[in-house]
Amino acid sequence: MSTIDTDRERLRRVREKLDHWQFDARDAAYEEFFGGENAAVTDEERRLLDEIDSTLVRQTGRGLWDADEYGVVAAGVAGENPQVVCIGHPEIPDEGYRDEDSLSESTRAELNDLLWEYAERVASRLQTDLDDFLRDARDEG
Repeated sequence: MSTIDTDRERLRRVREKLDHWQFDARDAAYEEFFGGENAAVTDEERRLLDEIDSTLVRQTGRGLWDADEYGVVAAGVAGENPQVVCIGHPEIPDEGYRDEDSLSESTRAELNDLLWEYAERVASRLQTDLDDFLRDARDEG
């Protein structure tokens, strides 16, 4: 089997595993950013994010907590090894969340920055899973 075929097969296997890895990576990143004693948000802010998530799900079918998307870029495109990239970050939209009774622009911007960091942390955790998988595959081969 040629190197290209081997790389293609390995990348296909990685993409099959990505969904499973996402569950664990999201759970860990969520706990790090939004849960526990060292959460980056207050309980009130977390409730607000959950409320916004529910509203978005009702309005668009997609909330904050399932808006992040990840892909794997093949080796050679983004470097020597395949790389996990976040291709869709969760974001509180401009419309519908900024008025006197809801969310100030500064709060929206701060929460969006945090959501961006959360998605990037998920990507980092996925990259660790990918690197471990590739190392194990090389050791087996």
